[in-house]
This record gives sequence, C-alpha cells and structure tokens, in this order.
Amino acid sequence: MENKKLKIAFLSRYVGSVDRGVETYALELSKRLSKIYDVAVLTGKDADSLTKIKRGNFDIVIATNGRLQALKASIGRIFGKYKLIISGQAGIGKDDLWNLLIVRPDIYVALTDFELAWAKRWSLGTKLYKIPNGVNLDKFSSYGPKINLGFKGKVVLSVGALFWYKHHELTIKALALLDNVNLLIVGDGPEYQQLEALGKKLLGERFRILKVGFNDIDKYYRSADLFVLPSWIRESFGIAYVEALASGLPVVAPDDPPRREIISEAGVFADVNDIEKYAQAVEKALEVNWGEKPRKQAEKFSWDKVASEYIKLINQ
Repeated sequence: MENKKLKIAFLSRYVGSVDRGVETYALELSKRLSKIYDVAVLTGKDADSLTKIKRGNFDIVIATNGRLQALKASIGRIFGKYKLIISGQAGIGKDDLWNLLIVRPDIYVALTDFELAWAKRWSLGTKLYKIPNGVNLDKFSSYGPKINLGFKGKVVLSVGALFWYKHHELTIKALALLDNVNLLIVGDGPEYQQLEALGKKLLGERFRILKVGFNDIDKYYRSADLFVLPSWIRESFGIAYVEALASGLPVVAPDDPPRREIISEAGVFADVNDIEKYAQAVEKALEVNWGEKPRKQAEKFSWDKVASEYIKLINQ
C-alpha cells in the first residue's frame, strides 16, 4: 500500500489580497512543500475557522497571523491531534510573546539568531528552531526588464509598508543632505500623506512614492542603484532586503545583529537615527563596486534552501 502523504495546512488570512512578507512566506513555502506533502493554504475566513481546520484532517498546521487565529489553532489540537508550527513572522514583541506564552505551539521557528535568543527566554518547553525567510532567485535577479524611473542621477530604492516602524522619514532626511541622489519609496499605508509632504519639502523632484504590485516589483529593484530600509530592530526579517540583494543591489541598513546576519558583507551598516551618519553610509555605498557580493549573499536565503530546512523539521 502506498504511504499516505502528510497533510499540511497554512493558515494565511490575506494571501491573494496582500503582498507582504508573511503572505510571501506562505505562498513560496507551500508551493515547494506541495511537491512532497499534501498542502492546503486556507485564506480569508477559512484561515480562522476551527471547523475548516478540523475537517481537513491535517497532520501539521502552520498558523501565520497570530493572535486569535493562533489561539484557535492551538485549541484545535484537542480535536485534530495535529502538530502546530508558528514562525516568528511578527518579530520580537507582544504578538510572538503571545504565541510563546499563551498559544504554546509544538514548534516555534525563529527567523534570525537574534530572534532565537529572545525566544529562548519565553519558550517554556516549546521546541525552537531557526529557519530564515527566503527569496525567489528566479524572479529577483539583475537580469530582466527594467523601468525608466524618470530621475536624473543615482536612485536609492526603499520597499516597505508605509508604517511608522519602517522609519522612511529617516531616509528622506538623510538624502536631503546629499546632492543628485533620488529616493523612490515603494509601498502603501497610513503614513503616505506625511511621507509625501516631507519628501516633497526636503527632496522636491528627487522624491516619489509608488504603490507597485508584487508581479512588477522586481523591475524596480533592477532599475535602482542602492537599497535602504531603516526599520526598527523588532522587524522579524525583512524579505525586501534579500529581494534587493538577489537583484544585485547593495544595501544600507541599521547596524544591529539581525541586519548584519542577513546582509553580511553585501552592504553598509549605520546608526540610521544619526541622519549625518546615515547619509554618509548611503554616499559610501554608492561609491563602492559591489560586484557579485549582493547576489552571493542572497543565494544563502533561497526559498529552496528554506523549504529543505522545513522538510527536515517536518520529517522529525
């Protein structure tokens, strides 16, 4: 008799409607795991439905949205007898603290060494693993179509939701200290009006904010000269960093342990809260010939390698 395939469910509420890191994680990983296992991605209301989870007769459930969804998935183990995996996509803070202390998954997957060290303080017996997020090396590369961005001079690109913790305002202020350097922010969110006003005031025609769909975002990476994202240290990973690296772009990032782990020697690190030092780091990065360093660093984070690590974990 043929062995029954393990049944795995990803609970990802916004897959198909939002293109953030957690949705990319669910889609890219489920696609690769489906080559070996019977994989379903539950979206919308189904992702939060105990009934749907129970009816699926799953062996493993991977909850991605935290809070009530994770708690329901935890309670569902009483009836479903499945194993619950939660990946630390929310980053260090109250959401993943809730996951560790209240939800108590069978496995908690940290994305960086920094997050793993934090999780060890709160795990209370939950098994911990470290597996990073990844990048699609076929989609994100220096080869392929580009976009005429309409700027004169060097273009600095930042990709990230327009929320306060991404700190796009620091980039605007830093680039205002440089001549002939343009800033393109790709993203959407509640900070749009404030950032638009600040960018036009300090950078004028050297500034633009665009909302770009995931299908086209690779063209913008290829069309820029440098990538920056000065988000706070609690960010779980920052898939945009590895997308930029895979596209051949060097990166300027905050000088902290998770960013050093992700970017390594393919960028410049700075105290981004010191606007002058941040500007100097951008200037330095634009002067260096980075060669293949960014791409080589990104290859460490291919989704194929990430999937292999999950397969090892699942088979245990």
